[in-house]
Amino acid sequence: MKRVTGIGGVFFKSQDPEKLYSWYEKHLGIKRMPGNGVMFEWKDAQTGAEGQTIWSIFPRATKYFDPSHASFMMNYRVEDLDTLLALLKQEGVEVDDKREDSEYGKFAWIMDPDGNRIELWEPPK
Repeated sequence: MKRVTGIGGVFFKSQDPEKLYSWYEKHLGIKRMPGNGVMFEWKDAQTGAEGQTIWSIFPRATKYFDPSHASFMMNYRVEDLDTLLALLKQEGVEVDDKREDSEYGKFAWIMDPDGNRIELWEPPK
């Protein structure tokens, strides 16, 4: 079983998200979609499957990355979230009890040894 199949998202904090979104749009052409974030769409070269990578700026005071103190969080795409979480627990990885199943897929969170929160995402099939 593959564990991580790609980058699902890149999230980081800013003191002024609106100003930073404007800077990225003006200078790099990264235009925010309605709501928050940017969706980069792509096609897997080997399988032809379509996917997305989300890029989003959060307010500095967000609690979404807690308990991590990092100013960023990575989201990794996975094939089988439930099996992966069971394996990670067996390997002694810190797995958050919080789970989220939604129309966008299944989400869970783990911590790396440096205390960085990592989001795992199984996209809907």
